[in-house]
Amino acid sequence: MTTRRLTVAQALVRFLANQHTERDGVRRRLIAGCWGIFGHGNVAGIGQALLESEGEMPYLQGRNEQAMVHAAVGFARQSNRMSTYACTTSIGPGATNLVTGAALATINHLPVLLLPGDVFATRPADPVLQQLEVPHARDVSVNDCLRPVSRYFDRIWRPEALIPSALDAMRVLTDPVETGAVTLALPQDVQAEAYDWPEEFFAERVWRVHRPAPDAQSVAEAAERIRAAKRPLIIAGGGVHHSGAEKALRTFAERTGIPVSETQAGRGSLRFDHPCELGSIGHTGTAVSDDIARTADLVIGIGTRYSDFTTASRTLFADPGVRFVNVNITSLDAHKQAATPVIGDARAALEQLTGALDGHRVAEDYVREYRAGAQRWAEVVERTTRSAAGDERPGQAEVLGVLDEVLDDRDVVINAAGSLPEDLNKLWRVKEHRQYHVEYGFSCMGYEIPAAIGARLADPSREVFALVGDGTYLMMPTELVTAVQEGIKINLVLVQNHGYASIGGLSEKVGGERFGTAYRYRDDTGAFTGEPLPVDLAANAESLGVDVLRASTVDQLRNALRAARSSDRPTAVYVETDPAKAQLPPEAWWDVPVAEVSTRESTQLARKRYEDQARAQRHHL
Repeated sequence: MTTRRLTVAQALVRFLANQHTERDGVRRRLIAGCWGIFGHGNVAGIGQALLESEGEMPYLQGRNEQAMVHAAVGFARQSNRMSTYACTTSIGPGATNLVTGAALATINHLPVLLLPGDVFATRPADPVLQQLEVPHARDVSVNDCLRPVSRYFDRIWRPEALIPSALDAMRVLTDPVETGAVTLALPQDVQAEAYDWPEEFFAERVWRVHRPAPDAQSVAEAAERIRAAKRPLIIAGGGVHHSGAEKALRTFAERTGIPVSETQAGRGSLRFDHPCELGSIGHTGTAVSDDIARTADLVIGIGTRYSDFTTASRTLFADPGVRFVNVNITSLDAHKQAATPVIGDARAALEQLTGALDGHRVAEDYVREYRAGAQRWAEVVERTTRSAAGDERPGQAEVLGVLDEVLDDRDVVINAAGSLPEDLNKLWRVKEHRQYHVEYGFSCMGYEIPAAIGARLADPSREVFALVGDGTYLMMPTELVTAVQEGIKINLVLVQNHGYASIGGLSEKVGGERFGTAYRYRDDTGAFTGEPLPVDLAANAESLGVDVLRASTVDQLRNALRAARSSDRPTAVYVETDPAKAQLPPEAWWDVPVAEVSTRESTQLARKRYEDQARAQRHHL
């Protein structure tokens, strides 16, 4: 057997460079490159191996370990999960900083490979720098924090253990059911240890991403339920995009006349002006989606995991006899809501269901009803996003209206946290299936800027706009430096509203009186109700190397966005919004428990409202 003598780190890098995915005849490199921040736990191992790879494994220099994972996840999502990045860190804080990003990846079923350094396997000095000592378990390190947020975890104590573990890692990354964060913890002495590797380990390997078809009986049962329904409703989730099932969904909806609502991850499954499209559903949903959901007698979930925002905390589907059909590649999600499960790839399942329902169509009066509701909501969107005059300061919804005017159909809008996801979900007119990129499985502040870098790397032909409030910006602006260093053209829309707008509004509703949510000086009583802090976020962004354009009015914002889009450099558009212009109220409930006892009247009233609304919760059995 022919062998090659390499260190563990060198062997791993060469192995990763030869892994590919293939689906529907399209082949892609699985690990597009490696993000890294080096410390004593990986500099002499993975760091040296990347240097020696001579570009075979492209390297990107991160500024924050969590942000590196976000960039990899943004890339993976924009690549339909067919490609991702590896992220290497030292042991210690570098490794624990990966945990948040790993949780985000796993919750959203998006692949990312994590390669944190680890303590010495041979224990020549004990404890070493940054080692966590656990008296009852000598094999525990801080990397064990990554176990619950990883879909696969292994610690490579010996060189030869890498071979089966690396293959298992690739299997999980490319499995549409299991994919998420994959962690290979690498003791720093093992990284540098040499071993005679079989040449077969470095052979080009293709991981085919299959489209498992559902069994015929499940399709027949689902078709029977759909034929019997008078008011069916589709909920399109992120699985529609992961499967590339947008065309199949469009055909299914057009032939049956069944209306389509969407989760945050499913936005863009249909174009915003498609006759069957109702927009988003649930707590941040449109009025027409939520109204139809309340009277639906059958809900057809396609690639959704039914989060509490989607179901309005189990209060939305109010018809006494409502039933569910769930199309999902994951058994866990297919069986939710006591549904008739159709377990398989979304595109394959939709194609089979379309055939099984040949000739079936919902009643025309139902079609007229939901289309009239969609038209009424379209008018709400127009009024809400286009109401400001050119010389006025825009509200947040009007920022989205101006952005909608400027952007091309293929431009990507990225967001994750704060009040923007709610406004985007209700108001954004999604024109192309990859345009809407909102991470709402973990809703992680700080995701937007690194994810925009990842999305741009995945498809440089698209302009990418990261929408960031001041709270999120202060969490993680550091990857702007990476965008400047690498010449990665992203556009940042930095919205200044002086605090946590989303949680401030929620705090008020639950009797918290916006406590601790404003970015202001303290007043004489100690509350944060004084003047806004004199923080210049635009100057901060400029100091990180990006071009900055300031806008105070609607007209200035429009001009600044156009200039940013036409620029070839990373550019930030800074706009201070008018806080007096309120958001649209929620169309459905969200369960956030209120203090059961309180001396404050605001909390007492909020508790009464909470108890009234909670009575509508139900388990679908």
